[in-house]
Amino acid sequence: MAGAQTGTGKTAGFTLPILQRLATTKPQGQRQGHKRPVRVLMLTPTRELAAQVHESVVTYGRYMPAKATVIFGGVNINPQFTALRKGVDIVVATPGRLLDHAGQKTIDLSQVEILVLDEADRMLDMGFLPDIKRIMKLLPQQRQNLLFSATFPDEIRKLSTIILRDPSQIQIARKNSTAEGISQVVHPVARTKKRELLSHLISSENWSRVLVFTRTKHGANRLAQQLERDGLSAAAIHGNKSQAARTKALASFKAEKIRVLVATDIAARGLDIDQLPHVVNYDLPNVSEDYVHRIGRTGRAGSVGQATSLVSREEQKLLKDIERLLKKEIEKVQIAGFDLGPAEPARSDQTRTGQRPGGPRQKPGRSGRGNSDRWNQKQSRRQGS
Repeated sequence: MAGAQTGTGKTAGFTLPILQRLATTKPQGQRQGHKRPVRVLMLTPTRELAAQVHESVVTYGRYMPAKATVIFGGVNINPQFTALRKGVDIVVATPGRLLDHAGQKTIDLSQVEILVLDEADRMLDMGFLPDIKRIMKLLPQQRQNLLFSATFPDEIRKLSTIILRDPSQIQIARKNSTAEGISQVVHPVARTKKRELLSHLISSENWSRVLVFTRTKHGANRLAQQLERDGLSAAAIHGNKSQAARTKALASFKAEKIRVLVATDIAARGLDIDQLPHVVNYDLPNVSEDYVHRIGRTGRAGSVGQATSLVSREEQKLLKDIERLLKKEIEKVQIAGFDLGPAEPARSDQTRTGQRPGGPRQKPGRSGRGNSDRWNQKQSRRQGS
């Protein structure tokens, strides 16, 4: 179980030793003339992260005999059938599409020697856990399990006992800490003034590439359209977009063809965008640990970056939760002309809908952080596979 700050090289941390092991050992039980068995399974929570991990595996192993493929949903399944039919040593996958292949008997996981859960805290949350349990039943009992993440909440550590037996634990830097190269600032602002402030910051500070996080898919679409009207090239990426649209938007952002990428938490996990200078929390996340993952898209591999959060009066409790997790107070800077404004009167429909200010809509009669966490986790699962 390995925990390290975002952007410190966790993918290389498990990929390089795995490639070395595959190069120096032979698969157990492979019969002469039969295709190579799957020896390593790497699971990730999102398609984008699966594609990125696979790219790293291919890059690091370019001059080695091991073969790898990636399988995830939202794309044509036939090329995946072809790759698996030829035989591969390493499979990088999201849980949903992997189970599709298992159901169609196009993949055999009975000789897997190493299981890697990347972004393990999300892989073990309540949204993904049933799929992970189903996948584990397809694996041999004797294997090595590796869990990597930037955050390991206590409840996830308890759940990890399902997979791990007396694990070695490696923790680089303080738990749930952020990289030293990331400067963090909060701008208190009225909820109705957020978009105006964001446009003002991007234009007046001449920010070149900005990754902006919203809480909802609809909010991401709306904000991207508003920024376009403000004269800022922008695109949205979230789980309701086709995989082709998601891939195109991310590629355009990396190539600096668009200035602002507005995303839900689908982009918070593991995505490596080279030299990304700015991350903005347009909405604070409901789960404090997601803040660490979000801002970790900047300040990677020793570079510097800035994380800016636009925090309305309704999000003050979420901010306190984040500061409690980080064990430090984030600097507050008030921008002239963009104050918090007067406190809004309590809305009568909040009690009726069970909606917490600043949070997602919940089922009537249910409230509390646990329920909103589960809602977010289910969304991540749908977006990922």
